[in-house]
This record gives sequence, structure tokens and C-alpha cells, in this order.
Amino acid sequence: MTVLGDDVVVRPVRRDDLPGLIRLAEGTGTGLTTLPACGQALGLRIERSLAAFSSRAEEADGDCYLMVLEDAATGSVVGTSGIFAGVGLSKAFYSYRILTLTKASADLGVKVDTRILQLVNDYAGATEVGTLYLAPGYRRHGNGGLLARCRYLMMAGFRRRFPELVLAEIRGWQDADGRPPFWEAIGRHFFRMSFERADLLSGLGNSQFIADLMPKHPIYVDLLPKNAQDAIGRPHEAARPALRLLESEGFRFGRAVDIFDAGPVVDVRRDDIRTVRESREVEIAGLASARDGLVPHLAATVDMEGFRVARTLVRLRDDGRIDMDAGAARRLGVGAGDRIRIVAEEMKA
Repeated sequence: MTVLGDDVVVRPVRRDDLPGLIRLAEGTGTGLTTLPACGQALGLRIERSLAAFSSRAEEADGDCYLMVLEDAATGSVVGTSGIFAGVGLSKAFYSYRILTLTKASADLGVKVDTRILQLVNDYAGATEVGTLYLAPGYRRHGNGGLLARCRYLMMAGFRRRFPELVLAEIRGWQDADGRPPFWEAIGRHFFRMSFERADLLSGLGNSQFIADLMPKHPIYVDLLPKNAQDAIGRPHEAARPALRLLESEGFRFGRAVDIFDAGPVVDVRRDDIRTVRESREVEIAGLASARDGLVPHLAATVDMEGFRVARTLVRLRDDGRIDMDAGAARRLGVGAGDRIRIVAEEMKA
């Protein structure tokens, strides 16, 4: 018999989720700027998300979609996942682009390749996926994959809402004392504040201080301390599972890094995302109470305001319709005759 694991469902965030979100945010540590441990900021994120999910607009307009993973047995919020459609439009979305300068001396027969970091807003208008966090007790049974892939199922079902280029920022490397070497080498000197405070301000949506204080001239990597150089593009150990999930979907390092901790920025074209490509919309023919003979899938509803995603078991019929696990159908609020979007569940985390 195939077992689905935890009785969980992904759904849009609600106002009454705020206490649970604060608890999750307090457990993330520094570096996850899109989930600040600040009730006011998270409250604003919830309101923005409610507006985005209820909007009838068909195209991106700087919308923010925040979803939570709910333990269906207890009602507890145990994870988060989000999408930002159209970043860098109303406020700049800064990153450092890694460039290579080549200089040569014919007289000396010497050629030198030098890496520089250039402050850019290259991702303006793109879609960003982020806010992926899972409570430690639920890091099992593919829950991480469910939280990650729910975003791509949404993109597949509502393509016009999400700009074609999709990116993700990965938390950067920190030393044994929890300090990002890159920040210590650069940011600390220009912002005159702690990494934690700059991280919080950025998470609150304040990017003006970056424009005001960050050096506009290129930074020569060779002039940085060795540990700061080594941190460029290096993910935090805790972020490696999320990076592996992104890479399995087709994301690749775009030679851009976060301006605070130099964590890698990865990107991909929306329609090249594996889950977007492989998912399809089907009709539910019937519900199955027994699980034998059914194949694990992820399933998403096709209504934006009531968007939900759950792990399920399905049987593909010859006519293109499916039979679906009754318990998952209950969590999604669907039944025979309804349409859902499915994709095979084959990536675990």
C-alpha cells in the first residue's frame, strides 16, 4: 500500500495565521529577508497576499502571494511559501552581478582576469519565489517539495499573472559564529549597522537605504579578504536543500549574488520550470477509498482565490480523467466532476 505521509495542505494565508507566522519567522534565524519576525511587517504581507488572491487582474502588478502549509489534523501553520510577481518595479531589486574584466600587457606578455561586482537592478519585472520555510518537525515525507512545487503549479495554472523570468535568492554563507563574511567585508562599512538590522529593514520592504548608502562603483573581488571572496555565490548550509529543489526544477546560477551576504541568485524561464512543463489539468471521474494501485501526485485546485495544493494518489483512466484519493479530495475541497491540475510526485525533500 502507498502511504501519503503527513495530513497537510497548502493554502493561501489568512489573517488569523499571523501568530503562527510569527512563530515560524522566529525560528528562521537571519538571512530569510522575506519572512521577518515582525508582526507589523507580516501583517502587511498577509494583506497584500489577500488582495493578490482576490484580484481579478490577469497580469502581474507587483503582487505578493503568500501560502502556508497547514497540518490538517491540528490546524497549525507549519510552513510557508511565496511568490512575488513583478519585483523591482515600485522599489529597486538590487543584486551584485559578477563580471570579469580582462586586461593584458603585450610588453610583459601578461593577461589578467579580474572579477568585479557591479550593483544592478537587472531583475526588475521578474517573478521571485521565496519565503520557503518548513518547521523542523515537518521536514519529512516530501513536505519541502510540496511547499516548493505549489508555486510552480500556481504559475502553470495562471501564467499571465507571472512574468516569464523567475528567480530565487538563496541565503548566503555564514561562519561558525553566524556572521556573513561578505557583510563583514563590505556592508558593515557602508551601512554602519548590524547585518541583522539591515536584513530586517530589507525584509520590511525598505530598499531606499540601500540606494542611499551602497557604493555605486564596481567592487574588485581580489581586494576583499579571502573568506569574503570564498563566500561569493556560496549557499548557507541550511539553504542547500532548497537550492537542490530549485536546481531539480531547472534553476541555474545567474552570476548574480545578494548584496548583503553574497548568497547565489538562481533563475529560469517560467515555462522551462519542470513542474510547469509536466503538469496538466484533468477532470476527476471518481474518488477512491482504497489506495492500492494509485500513483503519487501533487494536485492543485484551479480557482485562484481558493487555491489549494495537496499530495494525492491518482489512477489515470483511458479517457484522460482520473480517480483520486478521497482523503486528498476532501483536503482540497473537490469531488467528482471537478477539474484539478496534477503533476507526478517524484522529487523528495
